[in-house]
Amino acid sequence: MADPAGQAVIPSLAKGSKQLRACLLCSLIQHPLDFRKHGCPNCEEIMQMKNSGDRVTACTTTYYDGVIAVIDPDKSWVAKWQRTSKYVRGMYAIRVRGRIPEDVEHALESRGIRYRPRDQMDQD
Repeated sequence: MADPAGQAVIPSLAKGSKQLRACLLCSLIQHPLDFRKHGCPNCEEIMQMKNSGDRVTACTTTYYDGVIAVIDPDKSWVAKWQRTSKYVRGMYAIRVRGRIPEDVEHALESRGIRYRPRDQMDQD
């Protein structure tokens, strides 16, 4: 859940940085409890992680490389490069390993949205 300024919950090191997880669809990094409490502020409608520990586990990963802090998504060239310029402010993984669950991929296809994994293997 984003705050009124359009910001994700910024993970705190006090909560345990080794437990942080990245959303497999948008690469937002949060603590698993924040995903379960608020869902993903960018793609909750599709991912449906709010109040579901199983969905958080299925739709996020601890296997990611690099972290960028996106303060002004509309003006950031890094956010444009990472395909996060339309997302909320927050911390994002540069590369995420793993794939979204099949039901999510089918939901995207039914909306006419092409799924592009965030592992940077299909750079364009």
